[in-house]
Amino acid sequence: MARGSHLHITPDLLLRAYASGLFPMADSADDPELFWVEPELRGVLPIDQFHVPRRLQRTIRQSPYEIRVNTAFDEVIARCAESVANRPSTWINSTITELYGSLHRLGHAHSVEAWQGEKLVGGLYGVSLRRAFFGESMFSRATDASKICLVHLVERLRMRGFVLLDTQFTTEHLQRFGVIDVPREEYAVMLAKALEGEDIVFDCQP
Repeated sequence: MARGSHLHITPDLLLRAYASGLFPMADSADDPELFWVEPELRGVLPIDQFHVPRRLQRTIRQSPYEIRVNTAFDEVIARCAESVANRPSTWINSTITELYGSLHRLGHAHSVEAWQGEKLVGGLYGVSLRRAFFGESMFSRATDASKICLVHLVERLRMRGFVLLDTQFTTEHLQRFGVIDVPREEYAVMLAKALEGEDIVFDCQP
């Protein structure tokens, strides 16, 4: 893990870091510095082998939320950074918030959102680069809201021809959907394949 001043990290450098297998984190929301991370084992969610648990399938059929894309990116990242009972601290600081806001305006960072009326109750955000999507964080303030956003994300990636969904790390939550650990060398091959070709427009209509 390499540390460095956030003053030298630009959106372009951030994209080049993703293309090299790196991503940034902070020690805490209050620490302005970032450090680069390149895990020995990378969390990857195989898009074509994505598993939706049966109970969640039933919930999705009930359409409890309206799913929107890129309508409240700044609010989603702010919610992901919030301290809550089951996640008292996060790695999302003001530097990350600013950087990814810039990536969003450049068309490389996206949010998937769950709404109840005009209330944002869940969501996730990540970075797209050619045929790769790098998931960053998610939040939920209502039952299964973030999980339903993840299902929508995977379907969107599949329909548009993405070949890599990078979750950075594996968690018990993500393992239910089929996430696997990939060694660094194998991940580099997967990433190189995903970076072939042109950028895919993430938020266009099917």
